Amino acid sequence: MRQIDMDTKYNPTEVEKGRYQTWLDEGVFTPSGDKKAKPYSIVIPPPNVTGKLHLGHAWDTTIQDTLIRYKRMQGFDTLYLPGMDHAGIATQAKVEAKLREQGISRYDLGREKFVQEVWKWKDEFAGIIKSQWGKLGLSLDYSRERFTLDEGLSKAVRKVFVNLYNEGLIYRGEYIINWDPKLQTALSDIEVNHQDDKGAFYHVKYPYADGSGYIEIATTRPETMFGDIAIAVNPDDDRYKDLVGKEVIVPLVDRKVPIITDHYVDKEFGTGMVKITPAHDPNDFLVGNRHDLKRINTMNPDGTMNENAGKYNGMDRFEARKAIVKDLEDQDYMLNVEPITHSVGHSERSGAQVEPRLSTQWFVKMKPLAELALKNQKGDDKVNFVPERFEHTFIQWMDNVHDWVISRQLWWGHQIPAWYNKQTGEMYVGEQAPKDIENWDQEQDVLDTWFSSALWPFSTMGWPDENSADYKRYFPTDTLVTGYDIIFFWVSRMIFQSLKFTDRRPFEHVVIHGLIRDEQGRKMSKSLGNGIDPMDVIDKYGADALRWFLMVGSTPGQDTRFSYDKMDSAWNFINKIWNASRFVIMNLDDDTPAMDDLSKVEQYDLTDKWILAKLNSTVNEVTRLLDKFEFGEAGRNLYNFIWNDFCDWYIEMSKATLTGEDEQAKAQKRMILTYVLDQTLRLMHPIMPFVTEKIWLSMPHNGKSISLAKYPENHDEFKNDDAVEQMEVMIDLIKSVRKIRLEANAPLSNAIDIFIKPQNETVKQTLLNNQEYIDRFAHPKELKIATDMKAPELAMTGVTNATEVYIPLAELIDLDEEIKRQEEEMAKMDSEIDRINKKLSNENFVKKAPEKVVAEQKTKLADYQSRQDKISQRIEQLKKNK
Repeated sequence: MRQIDMDTKYNPTEVEKGRYQTWLDEGVFTPSGDKKAKPYSIVIPPPNVTGKLHLGHAWDTTIQDTLIRYKRMQGFDTLYLPGMDHAGIATQAKVEAKLREQGISRYDLGREKFVQEVWKWKDEFAGIIKSQWGKLGLSLDYSRERFTLDEGLSKAVRKVFVNLYNEGLIYRGEYIINWDPKLQTALSDIEVNHQDDKGAFYHVKYPYADGSGYIEIATTRPETMFGDIAIAVNPDDDRYKDLVGKEVIVPLVDRKVPIITDHYVDKEFGTGMVKITPAHDPNDFLVGNRHDLKRINTMNPDGTMNENAGKYNGMDRFEARKAIVKDLEDQDYMLNVEPITHSVGHSERSGAQVEPRLSTQWFVKMKPLAELALKNQKGDDKVNFVPERFEHTFIQWMDNVHDWVISRQLWWGHQIPAWYNKQTGEMYVGEQAPKDIENWDQEQDVLDTWFSSALWPFSTMGWPDENSADYKRYFPTDTLVTGYDIIFFWVSRMIFQSLKFTDRRPFEHVVIHGLIRDEQGRKMSKSLGNGIDPMDVIDKYGADALRWFLMVGSTPGQDTRFSYDKMDSAWNFINKIWNASRFVIMNLDDDTPAMDDLSKVEQYDLTDKWILAKLNSTVNEVTRLLDKFEFGEAGRNLYNFIWNDFCDWYIEMSKATLTGEDEQAKAQKRMILTYVLDQTLRLMHPIMPFVTEKIWLSMPHNGKSISLAKYPENHDEFKNDDAVEQMEVMIDLIKSVRKIRLEANAPLSNAIDIFIKPQNETVKQTLLNNQEYIDRFAHPKELKIATDMKAPELAMTGVTNATEVYIPLAELIDLDEEIKRQEEEMAKMDSEIDRINKKLSNENFVKKAPEKVVAEQKTKLADYQSRQDKISQRIEQLKKNK
């Protein structure tokens, strides 16, 4: 046997050590530059520089890298572009928290020095993230790495902002926005998480100004009463027609406010009367606009009450609520306090309860951009969502989208390109600062992180320079891979910004995956302490095992559960590949020829024809499934071929030849083993890059990286239904004998009599032609093969699609147990027949499934029914012998 550099056991640490750097040194990840090749590009969804990568990032990027490696091997000119996101709110919050531990605030440092601190943070975590990308084996072209705050992207951001502003699609206005009192910044709607909180309806008396009585108003936020400007009723509510125009007094404020009408009020809800507080409620704000009502803001940016709250000035909003409730009770204004649980918005970043707040902010007018995106989805250049159902999610959001608040009261981010003249107050918006900059102050707010991220697919390619080589070559990109949780945040915005500024979709496909949950199905979180660090998993099992689990462990668009049992299975599978490969390579000669002349396949024996046919069908099916992004099914096909067909059967069957005396047969067997292993490694490489590279380079004549090898293709000359059918007869027969041996406690080392009844002469000939495999894997003492055989009275029976197997074991057999065993087999057949009948009676399945799949189900049904008949006959025969 050959001496090879492969340990007796798969050791991922040794296999992966130094390999990534070698790929980088050899330029494997750089686009080929072949102008004749079709380009294929993916831009990495940029991770936030807030911390380390989590399992969701690992899932995301494993799918992307698998696609890139697959396409590279298919001859595409591939670009996998790396980059990171500055993540304004999240990163600033992290750095501020770090500074607080040192007793420092950002205000102590000032804007310039604080931003320098954030850049230090960014550099530290960018380095960590890049090392994690390396451990995962991502084939990224680092020469093109981008950051959402680098100069190229900043230029793109300024151009987009100015163009939208000049078109009237960006405007500045006073509106009710979501306000985070902890971070003291505006939030967009999708940065707000709603959760059920305990609260109360406070039923309060609002006395008539003329002293004739009072009305009852219910509120959940009595601290906003100081901003009440009116009481509204529905104009169609007959109960209150006589009250319209009268005035009531706001309790504790002694301000008179009118009773007005507005269709906003639901006359069926509560008393049908609502207080209008334009500065503290988005619906009240709109009512106030319609009626030209004054706006009174009662809170400071940090969530404390301001001077408009009278004696409560300076109190925290929740402390003020308690004090106000007590005063309402003491002064006989409180009618009732009704405990409730209601949905309350909380900041996604800080967890603070969001405050609807009147504020001057910058907005994007969304309706024209949404209409552009919706129109595009009806054309040939639409974005294809995988699974398709997520297109509905996208369309539904675009149909109901609100104007997007894009300004953030932060220091870390793209500072809005607007300046205010110190003397005149005039505002200037432009890509460049005013020439007489000393006379101007720049807008202090920065842009929402998603504003720059929305430009990612084309800004990373050199846009707005439309003559950029990368932009012309690799944009639009081909596939975006992301989780369903950011369709609103990111996917939607990339689509409408790309259509607006490039007239093209940003990507052809959006592949949506779910979330990774723990073994109990819970979302991973710090509070639950159930988070899993993907780097810890790699340290224990290797990157290839983690990648395999992530690729094959789920259905598109569905969540998946992480478990160490699944990781054990992944490692065991790779170890199986390792051991099989090691056996093959050790049995090769240095002069083992490549299998170049594929036309000679007809000269090969049955097992050779069979494995080549199975390999070919696996290549075709895996290619089809990868092209449809059905990674789990592709993985299952690979697993079945490698574990069952190649390792358990072909390699085992080849050992008889390799230990024999026929040198010509041995040479042929080595050649086919080499070819099948070579092709199998290529099939597996996109998912398992490290171990396949190590094995590949251990084979004779392989000097270059497998990453640059050609992906397997269909070979019609390998298609051989007869060989597959004949081998299935052999495999089913051997399995049946093994099963009987196991149940009869008759180990393979003990020779036993085996009588086989083939269903016809063709099957009989197959068995006789391949009797050496029956001898090797069934170990018969006496072997009889006859189509007219009668079943022995006392024998254990196995029924396959093509044979009946009888093993006379009179001294061991228990008729009752044998009948029970056959009845259990009958129950299995009944279950399988029922399952397939249900499938075939399902009109949706028959209409939508490929013809091949439907035909396979019908063939299976016929096989199961045939076996059912044979088992039934055997049960009757056994019962007669009792």
